[in-house]
Amino acid sequence: MKTRRREYLSIPDLCAELGISRDTFYKWRARGTAPRCTKLPNGALRILRDDLEDWLNDRKEVA
Repeated sequence: MKTRRREYLSIPDLCAELGISRDTFYKWRARGTAPRCTKLPNGALRILRDDLEDWLNDRKEVA
């Protein structure tokens, strides 16, 4: 059985995908409204693709 590889996004990748500035991401993070992050041993942050998708789905508005 083949395991699926997890896809992690860097902060620049996330910002480019969402069309936001790095400053906006860190403001969201400070307010606790950013997507869930994983902190690597070197201090860098990564966002799991599945966590980003969940975060986006939680923000969908119902008309």
